[in-house]
Amino acid sequence: MSRIGKKPVAIAEGVNVSVADNVVSVVGPMGTLTFAHRSEVNVVVENGEVVVSSDTTNRTARELHGTTRATIANMIIGVKTGYEKRLEVVGVGYLCAISGKQLQLRVGFANELKKEIPAGLTVTCPDQTHVVVKGCDKQKVGQFAAEVRSLRKPEPYKGKGIRYQGEQVKIKAGKSAT
Repeated sequence: MSRIGKKPVAIAEGVNVSVADNVVSVVGPMGTLTFAHRSEVNVVVENGEVVVSSDTTNRTARELHGTTRATIANMIIGVKTGYEKRLEVVGVGYLCAISGKQLQLRVGFANELKKEIPAGLTVTCPDQTHVVVKGCDKQKVGQFAAEVRSLRKPEPYKGKGIRYQGEQVKIKAGKSAT
């Protein structure tokens, strides 16, 4: 049985959790999230906590026990405080801006790159070299940040590209003439 799955998830103040027909709905100040869990896993709300249990003889249930509990815990945190990823655009002439529902990036290509901002996320550019992605769904925030980073990953010789804030890029030594 999963050690993580055994722990009950405390419901934060101002958050409402309901379970009906294998669907967990979490409502909070940042928004609403739903999660359809598998029927092998049982989810119950009792005494201000969410308890996840499963059948220990079924392999699939054991595999999904901790994952289901972690997903519900992330949903509760997301609707209460939200998630945030920060990206840095590093390079001479590299810029980022928001235009309507698109993120525009000038990162050394002949054309400007445009990335559509998904619904449920707020993307801001506090200055021309930083991007902040915020939202209540942890998966969406991380996925969008990873897709933006993949447009121009940091290269290993000068470190130019899009990186997470605080990410260490290992710089290689260039060719040396002997």
